[in-house]
Amino acid sequence: MVRAVAEEPILLFERKSEHIGLVTFNRPAALNALSAALAGELARTVATISGDDDLRVVVFTGAGNKAFCAGGDIKEFRSRTPARAFEISRQRQALFRAVETLPQVSIAAINGYAFGAGSEFALSCTLRVASDRAKLGLPELNLGIIPGAAGTQRLPRLVGKGRALDIILTGRTVSAEEALRIGLVDRVVANDRVLDEALELAALIARKAPLAARLARKAIDVSFDSSIEEGGAMESAFLSVCFSSEDLQEGIAAFEEQRPPNFRGK
Repeated sequence: MVRAVAEEPILLFERKSEHIGLVTFNRPAALNALSAALAGELARTVATISGDDDLRVVVFTGAGNKAFCAGGDIKEFRSRTPARAFEISRQRQALFRAVETLPQVSIAAINGYAFGAGSEFALSCTLRVASDRAKLGLPELNLGIIPGAAGTQRLPRLVGKGRALDIILTGRTVSAEEALRIGLVDRVVANDRVLDEALELAALIARKAPLAARLARKAIDVSFDSSIEEGGAMESAFLSVCFSSEDLQEGIAAFEEQRPPNFRGK
């Protein structure tokens, strides 16, 4: 009797510690392309992560040594109608927005190609750590389409309008070195160090007060959609919330006792 071989999951979740999770796009033969099935698994995993109060940081990476996520699965494009394209675009935008607004800090460990939806996903993460061999870009115009997962919205916010237009209109590849220089990624390390670097960064952030980390992110996000006065008012409101927290008392006590703080997110 021939036994059926169980298919390997296309998305992996691993808890690296009490407060740190690792999500891996696991389609290395397809360069971790974001198929409909992978997007569905990702949506379910992101929803689970969002409700996990113990997790403080989540790292996303790609399986294999070639790609983080090489974009959408082009095999699925041929049968896609205009109406279906609109629907999928809105779904991917909602999914990446869910990543962007996770209670946890999200870190993209970009270990290779990150094109199209792969770059758009990385843009939705809080921070981006790239391999020195990483290649990024939004090459959709080369196929006769435009980015559809909010790449036209997030890229200019990160690198400025002119650079975003250059990258999108040319469809060119951005090296890790250039990505760091223009602010598209936050750190570049040797290829064999990218995941370790991301996890070390995650560990550093996970030791901080989680409530304060969430409010700091919100305050910075507000700055992009409001005046300095409006953003400053929100910053003051968030600061007052921190001053009502148990974490503040723990932080002060730890400082005075010269020991690491044990923050609880309360």
